[in-house]
Amino acid sequence: MSDASPNKFRWSANISMMFADLPFLERIDAAARAGFPAVECHFPYDLDCSAIRERLLDAGLVMNGLNTPSGDAARGEFGFAAVPGRKDDFRRGLDQSLEWAVALGAKTIHCMCGVVDASQRPRAEAVFFENMNFASDVARGTGIDLLIEPINQHDRPGWFVSRSDDVVGLLKKLGRDNVKLMFDFYHIQIMEGDLLRRMERHWPHIGHFQFASVPRRAEPDEGEINYPAIFAAIPQRGWPGWVAAEYRPRGATLDGLGWMRSMLPV
Repeated sequence: MSDASPNKFRWSANISMMFADLPFLERIDAAARAGFPAVECHFPYDLDCSAIRERLLDAGLVMNGLNTPSGDAARGEFGFAAVPGRKDDFRRGLDQSLEWAVALGAKTIHCMCGVVDASQRPRAEAVFFENMNFASDVARGTGIDLLIEPINQHDRPGWFVSRSDDVVGLLKKLGRDNVKLMFDFYHIQIMEGDLLRRMERHWPHIGHFQFASVPRRAEPDEGEINYPAIFAAIPQRGWPGWVAAEYRPRGATLDGLGWMRSMLPV
């Protein structure tokens, strides 16, 4: 990331949600043709890691991040970092994610906290600290940052931590410099708002940015968030990393990419 500067904006495309009409490997090529220098994804683990790596190399793209495994969606599972009784599942998933991230050159892993019943909340926090201390130690020396994301309660009821302010509180208690905040403007707008001042306040803890419109989680050229102001503020502060589009396109992904030109910071 050393080539970043206040005048250089680095888009990434989340190909788990974008270019979804194409087979996964073809989404990498499509993102490259669309002008994205990087991609990220959620759960690629049922695919061939070496095939993904080769496709990235051929396309000249960076894989900037992925998620720890989510578990069984049919049972309501969505990660295990803070779920009591699932420590072994979290650690197996972490090992897999680290192996893939190293192989693909990814520099961030979203450690998915999971859905927690309100009655389990005190225990869940203790589990979170135990698991993330372990994860921080395991990831140490890889150059990979571990991310904790506040996910809004409308989309994911019962998610362990849904406010960026609360995530930062946990990170301060954790005290690990390789565990950081995933600042997703979509989720944070729904739960907290005040995006520019909140971003400034949490800046030392931010490890990655994602964005989508609110309320539809579509392209950033609609909805209630003033993305031109946000996209101007990020490089002004000298952000060295990627800024990832993580949205569900209104139609064909290519047809909705006009925002990449109209909202490009100057």
